[in-house]
Formats: sequence, C-alpha cells, structure tokens
Amino acid sequence: MTQQGHGLGVRCEGVVHLYKTFGGHDVVALRGVDLVIRPGERVAFLGPSGSGKSTLLALLGGIQRPSAGRIFLDDEEISRMGERYLARIRSRQVSTMLQGATRNLLPYATARQNIAFARLSLSNAERRDAILDTELLDRVGLLDQADQVVSTMSGGQRQRLALACAVSTAPRLLLADEPTSQLSHEDRDHVLHLIHSLGDDFGTTILVVTHQPEVAATFPRSVTMKGGRVGSEGHGGSEFAVVGEDGVLHLPGHIAAEWAPGTLVRFEEDDHGRLVVSRADAEVHS
Repeated sequence: MTQQGHGLGVRCEGVVHLYKTFGGHDVVALRGVDLVIRPGERVAFLGPSGSGKSTLLALLGGIQRPSAGRIFLDDEEISRMGERYLARIRSRQVSTMLQGATRNLLPYATARQNIAFARLSLSNAERRDAILDTELLDRVGLLDQADQVVSTMSGGQRQRLALACAVSTAPRLLLADEPTSQLSHEDRDHVLHLIHSLGDDFGTTILVVTHQPEVAATFPRSVTMKGGRVGSEGHGGSEFAVVGEDGVLHLPGHIAAEWAPGTLVRFEEDDHGRLVVSRADAEVHS
C-alpha cells in the first residue's frame, strides 16, 4: 500500500491576495509569498488569526485565485488555469479539509456513505483500485461505526471520518485547515498520528494550518505566517528567519517584542565572517 514519492510539489512566486470588506475596502491578506515545498513533505503553517495561513491554503487548493503572483503544483500553474481543468485537479489530485469536521461531511449519512460520496468524482476503474472503505475506516478506528450516522458521532470520530474521506481518493496533496481544533488532547494526538501515518504510507504532500505550536512541533517543517508573509521557518527544532523577495525580514518573536518599530539595526561581520545583528539606537542618539 506504500506509494512513496506520490506527493505533489508546491511552489509560490510572489503570491498576493486581496479581498474586499462589506464596506468596499481592500484588505491585503497575502503580501508576496514565496515558498517551495518538495513532493511528499509534511509542513505545518503556524500563525495567529488574520496572518494569511488559511487564505494561502485556499489558494493552494484552487478554491480561490491569487490577486497576483503564480502558484504551481509540480510544473502546472494553477493560478491561471481554466476552471474546468482546475476542478479536475481538485477532485483527483488535491483534497482539502475545511475547518470544522461537519463542513466536510454529510451529517445525515453514515460513515460508509460519506466515503462513497467523497469518491463520486473517481472513474469506475479508480474506484475499483481504491483502498476498501472498510480498510480505510479500520485505519482511522471507525470500523465499528461504518454504518453509524454522522450526526450521532462524537467530535473526535467526525474529525477522523473527515480525514478518511479526504484521503479516500488517494490525493497527491492533502490540505487541512485546523484539523485538531476543538478536540480533546487524546483525539488531537490520534488525528495527528493518523495524518503522519497516512503520509508515510501514501507519500502524500501534507500541509496543515494550525494555531497550536504543539501541533506544529510534530511536523518536520513549520512555516510561521506574519502579516501575510512567510515570517520564519522551523527545521529540526531550530527557527530561521526568512528574507522576502523585497528584502523584508521578520524578527523572531522574542526579539520583536523587545525591539519596537523604528528601532535602528546594524548588520556587520565579525572577524570570523559571521554576521552580527545589533541595535544601533544608543550609539546613534548618544
């Protein structure tokens, strides 16, 4: 069942997105996002509400189109793709889990029926080759609930079923918006374990939006969004600031808290060729 290397690569080049408020004012949700994600990577997008992480996920899933910039899945540019072909990619290669399990499920249908509904876009041959619904439900611990109506399930069970439906089409890219929000610690850990194990088995590229640092810490790579930009990245337990295309650099959170806007900063090399960053306010104003 393992299909390593099955995932889609993702590339963003200068992605900008604006939306209008009810008052007709333009709001900038994304401000020039540059990002490369390798096939099969698992990445958590971290950041507060309004940082642009959910907007970016919607753009990567082809649910919305960027106002400017380019988005590629492998070598195909989806940001300017026709709606008919884009709909085919959404139904066959990309699966998006919206925030809140019930938004991804038919509440009046059973677990087995929800999986069948998720597979409607597949051809007959693809359905025959797909993992059995009973095997998939067993993987997420819901085999005993196969014929149970969704509206009678617990929150954790619904979230696990939403995940089963999302991967039932064997997508090459899985996008999940806050898949562990409003879950108990036990259910949260169960869902995270499933996400990572399914990634191991299918080689799917997995991008998860979260506001919980403890959730992001379980991923090999994390991307922190700040003010509609990629502010920093986490790799192997270390945090790195990211220089934007226009030279914008977000300071790590603990430094930004101490250095107010307008702080003068000096960049210079020491005797060993290492870059030293320091505040210059005192010497400039002395």
